[in-house]
Amino acid sequence: MDWKKESTKGIPLLLRLPNLALKSSWRPYRPRPGERVVIIRSRRTFPPGHPTTRLCLELLGGLSLSGRRLLDVGCGTGILALAGAALGAEPCVGVDLSRAAVKLSKESARENRLDHKVLLAQGSTECLRGPFQVVVANLPAAVQLAKVEEFSRLAADDAILILSGFRDSQEPPLKELYDKAGWSIRRRLTKDEFCIELPPEKSFTWVAWLLEGRK
Repeated sequence: MDWKKESTKGIPLLLRLPNLALKSSWRPYRPRPGERVVIIRSRRTFPPGHPTTRLCLELLGGLSLSGRRLLDVGCGTGILALAGAALGAEPCVGVDLSRAAVKLSKESARENRLDHKVLLAQGSTECLRGPFQVVVANLPAAVQLAKVEEFSRLAADDAILILSGFRDSQEPPLKELYDKAGWSIRRRLTKDEFCIELPPEKSFTWVAWLLEGRK
């Protein structure tokens, strides 16, 4: 899929978690009492309304994040780092190889007055030091396979990993590798995506994991 093309279709974004709504700047929305609204800008980045993003947000929304250090790997629009910050995580660090994505994420952080809690940088995880209590990575399966040791290095002993960006047909080798690294899947969410043709991964089902209990 051409993510840049998809992200310019002009579909207004609205994603909701308990006491938090994430929306496009042009999306009219009246917040509920006590609900915080975070505006997400998404030009020329991975679309923030993608099923895998929604799954990651659902898993994040089920955690107590207050005061926890969060890392968003491949932050794109910054939606996961911004959501984490709005839900109480601090600091929230986001990294992406794309200069444009990091610039856009910084704009969103400033606009939402979260820039004092969110640190964003262009580069890879190799330039970072841990530990982080929460590591979120919405990345393709091939990248997840290559990053298991790096995520383990950056994670605190009691850390939680939230991983997505892959389909159910791609789970077996991922599960084997993360099992060997001492991680256990505590929650597994799925979301089907409508496609006219069968994707190369031969599945319509996206997956997200919440892992913990490193041995």
